[in-house]
Amino acid sequence: MQLALSTWPEVEDYLRGSDGMIVPIGSVEQHGPNGLIGTDHLDAEFVARGVGDAIGAAVAPTLAYGMSQHHLAFKGSATLRPSTLMLVVRDVVESFALHGFRKFFFINGHGGNVATVTAAFDELYAARSLRAADAPVQCRMTFWSAGERCRKLGEQLYPGANGAHATAAEVSLAQYYQQEHIKHAQMTPKVAAPSSPFFEAADYRRRFPDGRIGSDPSLSTPEHGKLLYEAAVQDMIEAYQAFLAY
Repeated sequence: MQLALSTWPEVEDYLRGSDGMIVPIGSVEQHGPNGLIGTDHLDAEFVARGVGDAIGAAVAPTLAYGMSQHHLAFKGSATLRPSTLMLVVRDVVESFALHGFRKFFFINGHGGNVATVTAAFDELYAARSLRAADAPVQCRMTFWSAGERCRKLGEQLYPGANGAHATAAEVSLAQYYQQEHIKHAQMTPKVAAPSSPFFEAADYRRRFPDGRIGSDPSLSTPEHGKLLYEAAVQDMIEAYQAFLAY
């Protein structure tokens, strides 16, 4: 059930049977020479909608922008400050909680969101604990690719080459979702890029001049994306249902 394509009476009816909601969240940032700038939010959205369609779960509109300051040296990237993203997450959860949603399952596509969104959850809990009259909420965030099926499949498809950013798996999933927008680019060299720690945007660009970290997304295909999608949806169905039952 996509909230964006539903009416308020439909949401009211849904809440009679469930107080759970899936929230896809990602980022707007470069993904190497052939990855779409929207890869992180597109992947999270695609998997979240797959879960919602399969089990009738409510899926909120995608939170497309994330905490991506370290990508700003690449054209087309955009970021929210950590403080801004925390406020966005807070306001979205508080708004839906007002109507009776209590369990918020964030399907994430971007590593840079983790610290900020986790802190936003803590702020929500603290505020509600200090206002004892408010009904409690529960929030959890997980990567679309974190389940056992998806992790094993990524290892099988891209041994030693999936990497940490502009991964072959995330680019493949976006290619399957947006097949009319598949991009091709020459990797230099056509091997997995190096990995190392980094700091702000200029340092990132200096260390990883084509945007990749430890990955070879030239291996990506929409056929791989279909396999990853099917695995991720099953993983996230199980994770969401376990969260509801917790």
